[in-house]
Amino acid sequence: MRIARYIPAAGGDPAYGLVEGEGPDAVIVRLDGTPFDGIQPTDERAALADVTLLAPVEPSKVLCMGRNYAEHAKELGNEVPDIPVVFAKFSTSVTGPDSDLLYPALTENLHFEGELAIVIGRRCSKVSPEKAADVILGYTVANDLTLRDMQRAEKQWTRAKGFDGSCPLGPWVETDIDPSSLSLRTTVNGEVRQDGTTADMLLDVAGCVSWVSQTITLLPGDVVLTGTPAGVGSLQVGDEVAVTVEGIGTVTTRIIAG
Repeated sequence: MRIARYIPAAGGDPAYGLVEGEGPDAVIVRLDGTPFDGIQPTDERAALADVTLLAPVEPSKVLCMGRNYAEHAKELGNEVPDIPVVFAKFSTSVTGPDSDLLYPALTENLHFEGELAIVIGRRCSKVSPEKAADVILGYTVANDLTLRDMQRAEKQWTRAKGFDGSCPLGPWVETDIDPSSLSLRTTVNGEVRQDGTTADMLLDVAGCVSWVSQTITLLPGDVVLTGTPAGVGSLQVGDEVAVTVEGIGTVTTRIIAG
């Protein structure tokens, strides 16, 4: 299933829906309530092209795995961590799959980081790797936008990683996919900058969920970012960055002048 969150063509409150079909024939079937209450389709249908897709969930928090790809750690001059590194983004950082970002005034080095994102389906804590699949609703695509100069200057990454609009998500949650070996590609203005695979993650999906849940309770709709492969780089005003994960879809962000 592909579960999206959207604003109907006629306007009104955001709703959840199931995306069916491909290309110009794709439709969205409205759900009664949220997918965390059970999947309950209604009779309301609309062409996907006529609605506005939002971030597919509204997380209370986004927990992120740092340096979870060895080559990415090395490209920034860092060692592969002895234990997993975790940082957080906030609900205000989350934006949709086709959005604009004002170039932040406090940086001269805005970077992209394409990532596979895990969406949590139910409240959980201290999850074992063997039980992680039981608490996962599905997967989506993320761009962990980063103020690289601020990240290097400050001893913790809260401002550099958690600024407003720093976590584009979407286009939907894919529930039926094996996340162990998915192609992940990032382009800037159509030029490939990242071309990796989730098979290279140091800590796999189950391990990521287990690790963060040992100390932090995860709620329905929370998101866990799994790290980025090598190839990250800077963005300038006028750039369009697109992150695509195999079997899920693409998140596109345009960088505009503040």
